[in-house]
Amino acid sequence: MKPHLPVTGSPRRPARQRQVPWSPVPPTNRTQHGKDTAAATDSNRLTAQRGAVQRNAVVELLKVAPVADELAERFEAVGHRLYLVGGSVRDALLGRLGTDLDFTTDARPEQVQRILAGWADAVWDTGIAFGTVGATKHGATLEITTFRADVYDRVGRNPDVTFGDTIEGDLVRRDFTVNAMAVQLPERRFVDPHDGMEALVEEVLDTPAAPEDSFADDPLRMLRAARFVSQLGFRPAPRVLAAMQEMAEQINRITAERVQTELSKLICGSQPRRGIELLVDTGLADHVLPEVPAMRLEIDEHHQHKDVYHHSLVVLEQAIELEERDDPSAGPDLVLRLAALLHDIGKPATRRFEPGGGVSFHHHEVVGSKMTRRRLKALRYSKEITEDVARLVYLHLRFHGYGTGQWTDSAVRRYVTDAGDLLPRLHKLVRADCTTRNRRKAQALQRTYDDLEERIQRLAEEEDLRRVRPDLDGNEIMRILGIPPGPLVGKAWKHLKELRLDRGPLSHDEAVAELLRWAAEQGIEPPGQG
Repeated sequence: MKPHLPVTGSPRRPARQRQVPWSPVPPTNRTQHGKDTAAATDSNRLTAQRGAVQRNAVVELLKVAPVADELAERFEAVGHRLYLVGGSVRDALLGRLGTDLDFTTDARPEQVQRILAGWADAVWDTGIAFGTVGATKHGATLEITTFRADVYDRVGRNPDVTFGDTIEGDLVRRDFTVNAMAVQLPERRFVDPHDGMEALVEEVLDTPAAPEDSFADDPLRMLRAARFVSQLGFRPAPRVLAAMQEMAEQINRITAERVQTELSKLICGSQPRRGIELLVDTGLADHVLPEVPAMRLEIDEHHQHKDVYHHSLVVLEQAIELEERDDPSAGPDLVLRLAALLHDIGKPATRRFEPGGGVSFHHHEVVGSKMTRRRLKALRYSKEITEDVARLVYLHLRFHGYGTGQWTDSAVRRYVTDAGDLLPRLHKLVRADCTTRNRRKAQALQRTYDDLEERIQRLAEEEDLRRVRPDLDGNEIMRILGIPPGPLVGKAWKHLKELRLDRGPLSHDEAVAELLRWAAEQGIEPPGQG
């Protein structure tokens, strides 16, 4: 491996000035000497960062060298070029390259298939219509795509697939400059015609072409910008931000399924709050998740936050902290994060101004649950995710009835039973929902929830709260009452379950007596009871 990655491509433009966030803070006045000193410090820092990312690339590329070099030699042997490209190069520079590798080549798809034949462990062609052939080798997953020079009609999203002949032509059509870098193999020659490394070092998202053209070709790239803000912590260049604000409505050209995929990746990023704020500030959220910006004007008198929108973002951040604290190895919890973001979306529709200047949001959890279900269905989330998130939104306020700790054991059983498998997530959501700045109040709420969890644990040691069932099963109910399978059995079963929740476990004789009492009220005469 060479000790460095030489850069080739078009002559480099002058280094960009460091871009400012979309909510810039005005700089303080400094003397010229101070400015010069700061400029020198920034220059030294950027030089050090460039060196670090190049060292990252060397280390990461060494890890995948066996499979990458083998593959490149096969392409070279038949007169074709191969490049590691896009997100793989970006991640190598960031020191986080995995085993999913993206390549591009001048070889056409059928030629790629012939090159892979007899070498790869497996080959598939599900993406061949778009020029992509997939393979596995040595535990790595490889996607090799022919150079693209696509033409978009700017009506839909899918282009007329056109194959290109140069790496430069392929890179200029990519979404962002940090994804428009390549490494030619096996030489390991670094190709960066759009200053992608500079953008990566400065943590800026910019487009190889004019952002207006890039987003007109594929509006999904605007959502990808917000996703990269969440995943990488980068910020959009001013011209990218301006184009997103101007063109937000064009996201409606994109299918709900594709929007959902990008939104899920954003929510599961390391800084989802920043990604969501970008969606809201650019107007994209008005089209893909309108319930979130709708919360901005709803003053949340309970938590003393500027508005419900900011409160919800804080709840999201606190839920993530609890998620990472309880199980750092589990990875992002999409259901919990969606519930944290959406738990108060019912407040705008339920806001009422009370006499004396108060504000109420009665039953906002009920309304919010229905709104959540509608939005997630519209985004084509699975039924399981939709129902789980809607259920958490519905239940998130239940704990506040615990208040002084006067819940009966029956109420605790119902809390656990209604939450079911979502109980661990509900614990996190309820705790995260405490965002008051009053430390004494916050500590009191946490102590109260500690008490509830302790009661749940005590009852769980006595009863299997997660699997509360009636003390008689369906077969016993039919035998005792002398009735066939049908709705009546279900009604009897439900009655006994309600008793179980209210009174805890019953002995067999008590359960039979209660069943017979219920049957008499229903006008059912069991065998031998006449």
